[in-house]
Amino acid sequence: MRAALLVWLFLPGFAFAQSPEYVGSDQCIECHTAEAEAWATSHHALAWTEIEAGHIVADFDGTRFDHDGMSVEFSVASDGPQANVTEKDGVTTEYGVHSVVGIEPLQQYLFETEPGRLQSFDVVWDTEARQWFHLYPDQDLPPDDGLHWTGPYKNWNARCAECHATGFEKNYDAQTRSYASTQSEIGVGCEACHGPGSAHIDWTRGQKLTADLNEFGFTMSWGRGRTEDEIQQCAGCHSRREAHGDGNPTPGTPYHEAYNLAVLRPGLYHPDGQILDEVYVYGSFLQSKMYAQGVGCMNCHDPHSAELKADGNGVCTQCHSPAGNPDFPTLTAKEYDTSAHHHHPEDSAGAQCKSCHMIERVYMGVDGRRDHSFRIPRPDLGLGEDACTDCHQAEDQAWAAKRIEEWFPASTHRGPNYGTVFQAAIDGRADGPDALLGIATDPSQPGIIRATAAYLLQPFGSADVAEQTASLLSDTDPLVRANAVVLQRQAALPDQIQRLEPLLSDPLRNVRISAAKEFLNIPGKALTPEQQAQVARGMEEWQGTIANRLDFPETHLVLGGMALTFRNAPAAERAFREVVTLDPQRAEAWPMLVQLAQINRGADAAREVLQEGLEVLANDPVLLQFRAQLAP
Repeated sequence: MRAALLVWLFLPGFAFAQSPEYVGSDQCIECHTAEAEAWATSHHALAWTEIEAGHIVADFDGTRFDHDGMSVEFSVASDGPQANVTEKDGVTTEYGVHSVVGIEPLQQYLFETEPGRLQSFDVVWDTEARQWFHLYPDQDLPPDDGLHWTGPYKNWNARCAECHATGFEKNYDAQTRSYASTQSEIGVGCEACHGPGSAHIDWTRGQKLTADLNEFGFTMSWGRGRTEDEIQQCAGCHSRREAHGDGNPTPGTPYHEAYNLAVLRPGLYHPDGQILDEVYVYGSFLQSKMYAQGVGCMNCHDPHSAELKADGNGVCTQCHSPAGNPDFPTLTAKEYDTSAHHHHPEDSAGAQCKSCHMIERVYMGVDGRRDHSFRIPRPDLGLGEDACTDCHQAEDQAWAAKRIEEWFPASTHRGPNYGTVFQAAIDGRADGPDALLGIATDPSQPGIIRATAAYLLQPFGSADVAEQTASLLSDTDPLVRANAVVLQRQAALPDQIQRLEPLLSDPLRNVRISAAKEFLNIPGKALTPEQQAQVARGMEEWQGTIANRLDFPETHLVLGGMALTFRNAPAAERAFREVVTLDPQRAEAWPMLVQLAQINRGADAAREVLQEGLEVLANDPVLLQFRAQLAP
């Protein structure tokens, strides 16, 4: 069975089901004039535009930018804006601006470095200060670094276009490492949210619709009673996730069918779930009481302009007021927009709901993003960041906690918090799994928190933990199910098979793939023919996912590990070689290549690979240790 699975891992990806055809937003304007006008100037419509569209706001008229040994001269030629880039190695290249990303508070420009390959330039325009700046001023990024703007992590086709275009298809050729990407239109158009429009146009002409479309001929339905579907549609781009397909599923596809959502991992979130890295809203919102009570994106944001539905505190007081909101009957109807609640001068920054309940963090130099977990400030937890000391930077958290206690002496919001448990687990201070188990199995906690507890339980894996978390495999939240499967690794083999088998036919692909991965280490002879067929289908889906990310260095790290699991050293060496081809700085790949070269071709080959690695990473301690070991 394993040999057959290995073949699948290295085959091309599958074809996915055909959808109605995209027709372009221009086809919508005549009948939907008001919606189109609101959309036309939105950040969605301007997420990616052609230079001919006239949306460039930067000064290309002979301006210059210098930074850390590189320089850029901007100009306008007969065929459009140009950038003359002199890199740190002294090489100068002239690039024409291919297209434009965004409109404010910064604007970024794309260069076509090879036919079909678009790269996002690191020197961008601050639309408020009206000046050029570098997105990563503190990083040393020479041209041979994978994080340089010409490298794989700044590739537009692979990393960004799927959420800045409509009907995007990446079309990466792994053999030539080239792109032939296409899209229905650049920018987030009508069909990016509603679905391809050809059947809708047929409907307007009286033609019969197929059963898999709604009454108007679309794949995605919007409106009252569909809040969860709407949230998941928005979340496809507004989340930190890993795409299972090409990153642009047909609108209406359930989120967990198309993506693997990142839980509250260290480096992405603070231990209490506050934003740290740029995580794009969804993971934060899932933590909130608002989400738990049925609030959706469209309760606060206009769906076409993407603007807030009211200014200032008005967007909050449409519900949080003495009048309340009949759509949310559990909400306490009382006055919140008053100094008796916020304890700050009226109309001051501190009187704004968002200042206390939606901390802001700045990404990409100038782009402020707000935390959508809508949490009550907890400086008493001492977890590093809170809304109070964000503003009162001369004070500490003890001061802030004391003030809040003075304001709200009878508050019920100062009890135990999962954040302290997560912090202890992350720091290696947890005495055992009990506290994490309590959170993972607590149905009152949001699903993403329970899934994070399951994720953090992995180092405590045991047969006992597997038994205590077996119920999570049938949890109603697919994120919990997907993150619980790993905890079954230490279960007895019959229990592991019995518990994981149902997830191979789970309704959602993310859960099916998570379960299928666990069967890599289960001997095929322990499975019935029917179980083997189920595993094969799950592996097939996983292979399809991997095939869509062959331009990611990290994908080939996974392929290398999988090949090692199957004891296929040649395939493993090919995979790790592709890692360092795409990104020579991936230090974890070079030691594997040295060892595999020795296994596959002997000590001389290993020394050649070692020298190659040292030319890139001269001070890598593992490679230096290998040099001593492999000395002739």
